[in-house]
Formats: sequence, C-alpha cells, structure tokens
Amino acid sequence: MFDAAEALGFGLVGVTDSRASDHEEHVRAWVADGQHGEMGYLAENLDVRLDPGRLLSGCRSIVCVADAYRDDVEPTEAGKTARYAGGRDYHRVMKRKLHALADGLRERYPGADFKTCVDTAPLLEREHAARAGLGWIGKHTLLIHPRHGSWLLLGCLLTTLEVETSEAAGYPGATVAPVDHCGTCTACIDACPTGCISPYAVDGSRCISYQTIEKRSPFTPEEESSLAGNLAGCDICQEVCPHNRSEQRVALPVRADYEPRGHARGLDPSKVVSWDESDRLRHLSGTALMRLTLGMLHRNARALLDGG
Repeated sequence: MFDAAEALGFGLVGVTDSRASDHEEHVRAWVADGQHGEMGYLAENLDVRLDPGRLLSGCRSIVCVADAYRDDVEPTEAGKTARYAGGRDYHRVMKRKLHALADGLRERYPGADFKTCVDTAPLLEREHAARAGLGWIGKHTLLIHPRHGSWLLLGCLLTTLEVETSEAAGYPGATVAPVDHCGTCTACIDACPTGCISPYAVDGSRCISYQTIEKRSPFTPEEESSLAGNLAGCDICQEVCPHNRSEQRVALPVRADYEPRGHARGLDPSKVVSWDESDRLRHLSGTALMRLTLGMLHRNARALLDGG
C-alpha cells in the first residue's frame, strides 16, 4: 500500500483505521455557533462527516496522503493569492492519483470497495491524517508535519480493506507526532489580521480565506477593511509558523502540476476589477481559484482598491 502510493508521487503516506471522530462535540458546537459562515455544506451530513463508516459502508481503513506545494513564491502584485492555488487544481490532480491507487488495489482485491476524497467530501481529513502519522493539528487547525511543515495538500482513500496502520507497519514515511507540538507559541494567533484564530480553533466566518473564496455575499465594512492585501485566500498563519521557517525544515518534492503560473505572484486588483469572464478563464482556468465567480473577484478587487 505504502509503496504503491509513493510510486504515484505522493509526498507523504499513512494509514489509519476508520473510527469516528474524537471531536464530535466540538464540531457540532462550531457549526451551531455559525462559525462555518455561508459554507452551508459543512452543516449538512454532519453524521456522515463525523463517521467514515457512513461515507463508505463497511469502511475499515483510510489511506491518507499529502502533496507539497511551492511555498517560496513571493507576491509581486498588490492582490495576493494563496500559494496552494498557484498551479493546477489539486483536487483534480490528487483525485486522479487516488483513483489510480484504488484501481490498482481493486485488481488485487476484487471484492473491496473504495472512495476517494480530496477536500470536497464530508470527511474530517486533517483528523484522519494526524491519526495516520502525517503530523499533528496546529493551533491554526492546519496539519503540521514535524520535518516538512504545513504547506501540504491532503487526500484520503477510504476502503473496506483492513490495511495495517502506519504505526503497526513501522512505516518510516509517517511519524506519530505529539498531540501538542506547538508548545507556548502563539505566532499564528497573534498574526491573524481578523483575530479569527484561538488555540486549535478557527472562526471560519472571520477567516480571510473564507471571506475571499467561499463567501458569496457582499463584504461588511469590517471585512472590507481587513483583507491585508489578500485578493484570493490567505497564507499569513502559515508564513509565521516556526515549523515552516525552521532551518531544519526539509521541503518535500513538488509535482510539476503544482508549478506556479503567472497568477501565483498575485493579481493586480486595478486590472481584476475590470475583468470579464474571458479574462477570468484565461488567467485562472484549471486552477483552484476557478471557485471564485467573476462577481467575487470584482468584489475582492474593489475592497483592496478601497484600502482593504
């Protein structure tokens, strides 16, 4: 399993069992408090999201994988874009590779069932990835690998096969990290322009990534004035994380698919504000930023031009 996943180019691979989330109370309270904002899909199918066995009947194991992306791209335009979206849409890239992994396993185990998940399925991917030994969940709620940092894209393959876990297999590519490896550090909390981060929790409705990529309605005056130069997404909490800045950090290889395109260095809001649909397609087609409608891009650009 591990070798097959590595052969498909995944930077990190781990396996965990399919037990339900240990954080059901927190997740339900987070949704009940409205911290998911307009992301209504996060409130749907909560029972499924909390229990992989409801997502894939008979699920026994979860293969967790991670890809690295370029974090050394410095913005040159006034409107910053999140680094994860600098290359090809990772949802498509990782799903294609996970499907290939499932196809290979299906040939060997014809009776097994599989389900690929990359961000859009009702699954708590970070929790399962942490259980699989790919790192721990930091105070900014992102997965941090002790050697490679947090610039990671996650995917999961659910299966009815019972696969030996990373810990049981002694797989060297995974590391079972301490539950709390952040210590007393509050760098991400202190740096967040909107104050949306508290230890191990993020108010999604106040996160700049949410506001610029997921929120469909107009900005409030407070949101409009606190974008900190971000036109699509935000990397501030990762930029300040000591685990991403350490001299001991070892960068994982990056797939050619994720090599940055022109928009990776940012987009000029004075130009974006006058884009038409053909401009959006020309600049962003094939990337994760296609999630932004033309209207959202105009809204974000206007906010930056007005001083956001």
